[in-house]
This record gives sequence, structure tokens and C-alpha cells, in this order.
Amino acid sequence: MDNDRSASQAVNRRIALLIDADNVSHTKIALMLAELSKYGTANIRRAYGDWGSASLKGWKDKLHDFAIRPIQQFSYSAGKNATDIALVIDAMELLYTQELDAFCIASSDADFTPLIMQLKANGHDVYGFGARKTPSPFVNACTTFLYLESLEEPGAPAAPSVPAEPSKPARATPTRQQQPAAAKPAARKLADDEVLVTILRGAVDAAAWDDGWASMAAAGSAAKRQSSIDPRNYGVKNFAQLFEAVGLFEIVRESDGQTFVADKSNKDRDPSPAR
Repeated sequence: MDNDRSASQAVNRRIALLIDADNVSHTKIALMLAELSKYGTANIRRAYGDWGSASLKGWKDKLHDFAIRPIQQFSYSAGKNATDIALVIDAMELLYTQELDAFCIASSDADFTPLIMQLKANGHDVYGFGARKTPSPFVNACTTFLYLESLEEPGAPAAPSVPAEPSKPARATPTRQQQPAAAKPAARKLADDEVLVTILRGAVDAAAWDDGWASMAAAGSAAKRQSSIDPRNYGVKNFAQLFEAVGLFEIVRESDGQTFVADKSNKDRDPSPAR
């Protein structure tokens, strides 16, 4: 019942999707819309750019396929980004003229950071999509940010978290016993990410009961309230896998399907969740 209610609430949330077509690949639009549907309905869909430019040729068919309104913006001066200004003007107009629940800014340009902060200050969630090169101020300003490279086609195999080693002669092929060790460098790298660890530990602390344990759902929600964190940006599918991959948390999965997490550094925690 709770899941049905949450799904209904998401459908009723109105989102304005504003795309900086100069900085976002047209190949990801279907996946972006599918992801955005988890948070609401993109009633307003606009893409900004100079549509006479050859660089936006790939976008033109996508505009019709996904009912995206193209906003023409000429480059009045060489080296000046008029597209950014047009997007910001529209966002502020929508903020004050439409009854929206959230905005989604698709770009890899950090210049939109002040816009995002202003939209959030007015009580709106702001979701972000961008390439891995997106500067951290933009990423951190969003309510939730997802790297476009992390979006996968349904049914597509997940990208390996550790790059495969160059091919070697047959006699040097890793044995089945050697393969699990390949995951250790990735886990070690996540544990060394001070920002990530701080966010996850803070989330567990915020959601934990007196016994030192927190439900995984509550811990994940607490993490998202702190930062625009998405587990897929770290090569895993959900928060349970992210906490487990970091290696600094104890996780208990009960027979009824509930999952609990505790910080291993908390020596005062109970041996198991008292539920």
C-alpha cells in the first residue's frame, strides 16, 4: 500500500525539464525521462540551443519523438553562451508563473549552480543530469544528480566496477579463486572517499535507533537529504550495495526482506537490530 501511495504521489508531481542541448547527448534522452518518471511527470520539456548548428543535428528527431519544445537561441557574440542565459530566464519565469513541484536541469555546465541554489531556496527539488566532467559545485547543489554515463538501457549488463586487465596468454588466465580478489581495489577506493564515507556515516547516525542500527531505507533517505548522491554513480544499483561496497558498515538482511545497517566504528551498537 505504501509503495502504491508513493507511486501515486510521484505521478502527481509536476516537473519542468530544461535541457542544455549544447552540453547533453541526445542519445540519453529516453533514459533521462525514464529516470525522471520516478520523481514525477515532466509536464514541461524544453531544450535550448542554436538549432541551425550542425552540432545539434542528432537532437532534432528526438525533439519530436519525446515531445520536447526546442527553444531557439542565436549566438549573438562569439564565445558567449546565450543558451545558458535563455535557460535561466525561462527557469525563473516558470518558478513564478507555474505551479511546479520540481525542476530538472540537464547540463554539464557549472554556471547553472546559482540557478539551482535559487530554485531550491524557493522550496523546489532540483534534479540534475550531466556527464562525468560536470564540476562538483553543480553536482552538489542538486537535490539528486545522476551522471549520464551511469544510465543503462533496460536489461543491459552493468558496467564492471573494476576495469578488466589486458588479455594475457592462456596459461595466465585467472582461476575462479583469483577472480573475487579483483573487487578489492574498488572497495578500497570507496572506503578512501572521505566525502562519501562522511555522508554515509552521517546518514546512519541520523537514522539509527538507540541500538545503533538503522533501516536501510531510512539511511538511504538520510544520505540523499545530505547530498545529491546516487549509488549508480559508484557502480552499484542501490544503497544496500553501496554501504556493503564501502566495507565500513555492518548489514543485516532479515527473513521478512527488511535490511538494516550499522556503522562498524560504533562500538556501542547492539550485536543485531532489536526489531
